[in-house]
Amino acid sequence: MSLEIGTRTVDGVVVVDLSGRLTMGDAVQSMRETIRGLADAGNVRFVLNLKNVGYIDSSGLGELVATYTTIRNRQGDVKLLHLTAKAKDLLQMTKLLTVFDAYDDESQAVAAAKG
Repeated sequence: MSLEIGTRTVDGVVVVDLSGRLTMGDAVQSMRETIRGLADAGNVRFVLNLKNVGYIDSSGLGELVATYTTIRNRQGDVKLLHLTAKAKDLLQMTKLLTVFDAYDDESQAVAAAKG
């Protein structure tokens, strides 16, 4: 199963709906191109909806960090939404939950991303 990416804007924040597996190769490349394209167009407030992401490998994790770094360097923000139990465990093990803000409610995530 590959990664499907949908984007929508909610109250000035780009919500990126991800579905599938965030893994090395085409999936990570697609996410990178999507986020970079949106950032190059001037968007700097993002919520990454991971509700339908079944698996994240080390490359996927690296891309989440790269996305965070890229957007923060542009004075923006990235919030995570609807982490699955597996994704939450992975982020806890790697101590990345201390870097990312994660939410279970979209309106709270959007409000936080707006700053």
